[in-house]
Amino acid sequence: MVSAPPFGGGRTGPWALVPPGTWKMPVPWFLLSLALGRSPMVLSLEKLMGPQDTARCSPGLSCHLWDGDVLCLPGSIVSAPGPVLVPTRLQTELVLRCHQETDCDLCVRVAIHLAVHGHWEEPKDEDKFGIAADPELEEPRNAFLQAQVVLSFQAYPTARCVLLEVQVRAALAQPGQSVGSVVFDCFEAALGAEVRLWSYTQPRYQKELNLTQQLPDCKGLEVRDSIQSCWALPWLSVSADGDDVHLVLDVSEEQHFGLSLYWNQVQGPTKPWWHSNLTGPQNITLNHTDLFPCLCIQVWPLEPDSVRTSLCPFREDPRAHRNLWRAARLRLLPPRGWQLNAPCSLLAEATLCWQAPGGGPCQSLVPPLSRANVTVNKTLQLPLLNAHPNLCVQQVSSWEKLQLQECLWADSLGALKDDMLLVETRGPQDNRSLCALEPSGCTPLLSRASTRAARLGEQLLQDLQSGQCLQLWEDDLRALWACPMDKYVHQRWALVWLACLLLASVLFLLFLFKKDHVKAAPRGRAALLLYSAEDSGFERLVGALASALCQLPLRVAVDLWSRRELSAQGPLAWFHAQRRQTLQDGGVVVLLFSPGAVALCHEWLQDGAAASAPHGPHDAFAASLSCVLPDFLQGRAPGRYVGAYFDGLLHSEAVPALFRSVPVFSLPSQLPDFLGTLQGPAAPRPGRLGERAKQVSRALQPALDQLLQAPGAPGAPGDCTRDGT
Repeated sequence: MVSAPPFGGGRTGPWALVPPGTWKMPVPWFLLSLALGRSPMVLSLEKLMGPQDTARCSPGLSCHLWDGDVLCLPGSIVSAPGPVLVPTRLQTELVLRCHQETDCDLCVRVAIHLAVHGHWEEPKDEDKFGIAADPELEEPRNAFLQAQVVLSFQAYPTARCVLLEVQVRAALAQPGQSVGSVVFDCFEAALGAEVRLWSYTQPRYQKELNLTQQLPDCKGLEVRDSIQSCWALPWLSVSADGDDVHLVLDVSEEQHFGLSLYWNQVQGPTKPWWHSNLTGPQNITLNHTDLFPCLCIQVWPLEPDSVRTSLCPFREDPRAHRNLWRAARLRLLPPRGWQLNAPCSLLAEATLCWQAPGGGPCQSLVPPLSRANVTVNKTLQLPLLNAHPNLCVQQVSSWEKLQLQECLWADSLGALKDDMLLVETRGPQDNRSLCALEPSGCTPLLSRASTRAARLGEQLLQDLQSGQCLQLWEDDLRALWACPMDKYVHQRWALVWLACLLLASVLFLLFLFKKDHVKAAPRGRAALLLYSAEDSGFERLVGALASALCQLPLRVAVDLWSRRELSAQGPLAWFHAQRRQTLQDGGVVVLLFSPGAVALCHEWLQDGAAASAPHGPHDAFAASLSCVLPDFLQGRAPGRYVGAYFDGLLHSEAVPALFRSVPVFSLPSQLPDFLGTLQGPAAPRPGRLGERAKQVSRALQPALDQLLQAPGAPGAPGDCTRDGT
């Protein structure tokens, strides 16, 4: 028998064992999983040198480890003859058992906490009356309580049982109280294995203790330099980059490894999604829409009996949970079955509800479906007698309270119906009450409420008694009925509808009568102005001309007033649309020549399409030359186009000869003829036309004078800017 110092031996860290009373739960192994976007939590483990198993115990206890393993035979539970020691709790810690400094195996250290079970015998009658007790009867309290504790370990393909003898002085043992703990070093296990532990006494006085835990793999422990099976393991990290997720495998260029992406489902086996044999290193990109909480990654070297590393990094990722909820589907399985389909287990509650037409929330019904979490991909039965298109199933997720609703019979039974749902409550002696489910609640049928159900209460009751309502569900105390409301929908408002139709007919007749006696105003001719946007002064002059023409019966289109559309569509597309609409309406395209416009025309005539690039983002003139020039070259311009230039800015000889096949006017000196050509057959008499020409001239002259008086050559840019939007 040996005695050991207090547990922990002065060590600190997340896996340290501490005495009873100050014991803290070690870090659970599942926390070794890698969180998305964070560095993995890596733990450094204590190293035990040598292959031998050992046992040590806390102060007040003495313990001995039997040599070799024993048979695992728990036997039946027997009654304790008196106070006995029994195990009460198992605690584990990971360590390394090393044969050399770099040749180690993962090992599970187990602490067994012990307590006293049973009671001492009651003293005899003479003790109660103060008679001295026999000294021999006091001897048991000065003796030792002994126990043979069996510790069983299973981790495929290994199974072991060890026997520990423990004793404590009986005087220190109080029934039901802890007496200390014994620590066993240790059970070797494979990385990533599932281990199971049992502990009981021989003979067995109570049910055995058991503990099942999942060991971490190479990724979660600082063992890469100590465990040889981890040397060749592909090391995997996960990082996020916007909407993409990167899987980075840190392996040598010559190493071959397998990579598998799978859905780790709690209910049922895992579902493989993608698998490939690769050669490192690799950087694999996943779209955020592929993420699910149960999506796991497994990687291993392509070698016999290699260690596999598994990682499920998206369990807490909000995007993964949103994707799972979007992928979930409710499905009807005739005759009364339904199923929730999803790639992962989904924590959600289901309720049966009634969806009235016209929107609004779906109202929960009795009987509600089981509010326990729904099992994914498992067929469940609806407790209904008959189906109805307004009956829906609602799923509410426990993650961010997301909601999924499906009206399961919408396809087979058609659209939602304007039926009234009646809730029948049955009492003793055949008494029953009826209420109608409305958005405000369940309204008693025979009440004075101002709701539709209360107004039609007597009629609905008659419909129910005459068998016109469909029974959806019933039990001993309640029932649900769906009563059609079609015959009541238009009945109350028939006269109102008739009056509305009559009023609409009278108004329509008055409109036709007025139309015949009122002459409609003539619709102005369309005019599209094209110019070269070479400076702000010239743009201001064009704007003044366009505004003045709008005062006449003309519909003017100019890019100055359509900058937003021009930016969205592009100059060429905008010009095509405006030209087509103008010519379809019998309008005319006006070419406003300036020094810049003449220069662009010469470039086109000399170099062709090489000069087609617009000078600015809004220069429709440069973009339009690709369509305008063919019309002139092929003789289609007369009747469609008109040319113009401004006095003092350009001479008539400067206009290219090709464009003189159509009328070209100098403004404002030839404004009457220009306006007459624009308005075409609808032009007014000469006197009226002259007055309009004077109005346009007065609006045009200030902008023209300002441009001519600007510093530099005629047409040079002024100091005033305008965005034209």
